[in-house]
Amino acid sequence: MRNLFNWTIVSVTLLLMSIHALAEQDSKIPGIGPVGKPVKLFTDFKFTEGPAFDLKGNLYFTDIPDNKIYKVNSKGKLSVFLEPSNHCNGLMLDGANNLLACEMDGRLVSINLKNKKVTPLATEYQGNRFNAPNDLVVDRTGGIYFTDPHYRAPEPLPQGKTAVYYRAADGKVTRLVDNLKAPNGVILSPDEKTLYVIPSMQKEMWAYPVTAPGKIGKGRVFCTLQQQEGYKEPGRGGDGLTIDTKGNLYITSGLGLQVFSPEGKLLGIIEVPEKPANVTFGGKDNSSLFITARTSLYRIDTKAKGHRFPGKSS
Repeated sequence: MRNLFNWTIVSVTLLLMSIHALAEQDSKIPGIGPVGKPVKLFTDFKFTEGPAFDLKGNLYFTDIPDNKIYKVNSKGKLSVFLEPSNHCNGLMLDGANNLLACEMDGRLVSINLKNKKVTPLATEYQGNRFNAPNDLVVDRTGGIYFTDPHYRAPEPLPQGKTAVYYRAADGKVTRLVDNLKAPNGVILSPDEKTLYVIPSMQKEMWAYPVTAPGKIGKGRVFCTLQQQEGYKEPGRGGDGLTIDTKGNLYITSGLGLQVFSPEGKLLGIIEVPEKPANVTFGGKDNSSLFITARTSLYRIDTKAKGHRFPGKSS
């Protein structure tokens, strides 16, 4: 009887292990992963945002309320890179290894990584300062698309509305989109023929055909984000995002990273211990997701590789 009892325990244990393995396998996205569990790298921040990797393997990210840009060097050491930061939010490294930044105090700037000199790139539109620049992406010509919602902006809004802008390499600024309530994350497809805009106050995410640098066609709903239980219309949108070499989008949301194919199909959701605000690829082979999530910075390894934007700003 004892042997039968022992074999029963073994069988049940093996069955439970198999069920757990199958469930874990089902939670992974084919060709993407994740590979392993989220790793908390650093914590005890106020509100982290804007992760970006430079060409030497250093990671930069912002803590908006604390008015700082942090740096994690290639050996994993954390330090303050810039303080005050004028409440920097989104960051991106261009092809010349300049750190491009959205200052929520009203400017789009470029920061020299060697001497930390801050150079304004765009400070106003039609004579008024921007509301609070939030996120950005640089194209092959050195032009920069950036969002300007209402978060942390003075009231009444300096621009009178929230919008998406394009700062050309020659410095000219053009308003491209002004009919979204809270345009937040922004990124280009790897071929730079599609501009994605991620609003924060609606569940529909938008895509625009790029007809020429800084010129876009009529927008369309690219995808609809999955919602947390009990949400109310118009739903909660996304925040930041990143993109891999195959054009899959990783959009931060209340449920984690919602991963969509270039066709707008939901591939799966990568869970994060804290609600993520932004994400970028980096690390070895550019195949790890670095996620700013409220008080912490996380890393999640994947099978996918992030796309790098080669454009050099001026």
